[in-house]
Amino acid sequence: MSKISLYLNCKLLDNCFANTFTSSIVSTDFHSHFFALILDSTYSPTMINSKKNADDSMGAISSLMTAEKQASHFARARKATELEVTEDYVELIADLIDSQGEARAVDLAERIGVTSATVNKSIARLKEMNLVRTEPYRSIFLTEEGRSLAESSRKRHHIVVSFLKAVGVDDETAWADAEGIEHRCSLETINAFKKFLAK
Repeated sequence: MSKISLYLNCKLLDNCFANTFTSSIVSTDFHSHFFALILDSTYSPTMINSKKNADDSMGAISSLMTAEKQASHFARARKATELEVTEDYVELIADLIDSQGEARAVDLAERIGVTSATVNKSIARLKEMNLVRTEPYRSIFLTEEGRSLAESSRKRHHIVVSFLKAVGVDDETAWADAEGIEHRCSLETINAFKKFLAK
């Protein structure tokens, strides 16, 4: 599939599925199917329109799966939401250490856009999880486990941004949307992004 065809297919899919590139989408299976359409060169614009019409006639999302399956999707989304804050913090701490030599609570509060009290609560939770360590009147440090999680999150973040830009999303929007998408993508989806980007 040419890049022009890919771009046109993405635009058609975007019209079919509003708000796909936002963190409000809770079904990661939806993401997988959506990006499978993009990556599968056998889908033409005509077929995508036909699929849209067929999907429209199926009715509510709940009618497309069992209650158990849908519950598993929501559980996965809730887990991703919980993990999102943890990953955001360790990734930002790593970024600050790597770029400025230290990570201070005041810098975290400024960049995340929360109060110092919120940062302190989050850091206390990260300490309990053995992801960071702190010392009185000193900066915040990552443990080995914390650094590993930060690097994994950072790598995934860059892959999602690169993919979004490759399918025509502008730079600013790609970085903003990746903040939500990166935490909800399965390893299978991330690997599909990497495969696409390697072409």
